[in-house]
Amino acid sequence: MSDVNDKFRGLLEGAPDAMIICRRDGTIVLVNAQAEKLFGYQREELLGKAVDVLVPQRLRPQHAAHRTAYVEDPHPRPMGAGLELFARHKNGTEFPVEISLSPLETEEGTLVTSAIRDTTERRQFETMLREKNEQLERVGLAKDSFLASMSHELRTPLNAVIGFTGTLLMKLPGPLNAEQEQQLRTIQSSARHLLSLINDMLDLAKIESGKVELTFEPIESQTIAREVADSLQSLANEKGLALTLDLPSSDIMVLADRRALSQVLLNLVNNAIKYTNKGFVHVELRGVDSIVEFSVADSGIGIRVEDLNKLFEAFSQVDHSTTRRFEGAGLGLYLSQRLATLLGGRIDVESDYGKGSRFSLRLPRA
Repeated sequence: MSDVNDKFRGLLEGAPDAMIICRRDGTIVLVNAQAEKLFGYQREELLGKAVDVLVPQRLRPQHAAHRTAYVEDPHPRPMGAGLELFARHKNGTEFPVEISLSPLETEEGTLVTSAIRDTTERRQFETMLREKNEQLERVGLAKDSFLASMSHELRTPLNAVIGFTGTLLMKLPGPLNAEQEQQLRTIQSSARHLLSLINDMLDLAKIESGKVELTFEPIESQTIAREVADSLQSLANEKGLALTLDLPSSDIMVLADRRALSQVLLNLVNNAIKYTNKGFVHVELRGVDSIVEFSVADSGIGIRVEDLNKLFEAFSQVDHSTTRRFEGAGLGLYLSQRLATLLGGRIDVESDYGKGSRFSLRLPRA
């Protein structure tokens, strides 16, 4: 085997992995420096020995069977694909390895080359990563449980504040002076704003955790558009805005989840009213081929071109100044786009800064 040593030693010494060349019967004929370092043997201690010396005692019967099978059909492949492989150090300790086998044709016959890599650090990392994932999963479950319970605990008192404030403003318990009425409206407005933020946060948690359950069904688009417009008509009237609808005479059916679709449209129309000081908010419905398009146009403040790509980011506000005129957590459009995606559609936007914007929700037609 001196010819083999002379021919391949230089090549193996430059290899990054431990390399061992054996005869068909498992006798070691060549090892490199990395193999000495990995197994703790001097080169002379391994040459001429059976490769089984590097295999844990408990695995040697299986190893002999694997070696015989490989000799009968030699071709480059990983050893023990799908199995956990272990090697034995000179001091008797075991460590996990990856082994790649390949046949080596020589004048003296076919030899078997093994490239061996210690995977201890990688497996430790994988174990740590798996434990971290399990920990995060437990935290996620705890968070979901917390949010589910807090949903009721947070909303109930706020709804009570809003309800009783409304009763006082209706002057059912008795008359109010101008200052009392103004203070009650401030309380009512702040409570509604806080409830809106809580709803957005809870919806965000559900979407991010994949807990949103949608029921797809054919829905009459005109009905949804009218319901959304009717629910926000008073808000538009308070600002002196014309909230108009342009609906086709024939029914257009959309395949969607009713609650999710209503929420997206409510967010779009509410945003349009919020950012429009005078003029109009116009809701239009069209059916184009296999697509149903709900568009919401306004004569509001518009959006700068450089800010358009920020609109659908979570917690993003186009106006970052501390004296923002418009309150909000920056979740409305992000949640709307996520829901639109879950419904199989998308929201697009066109805007002319200072003149107004148009948001278009496109969904599959039923």
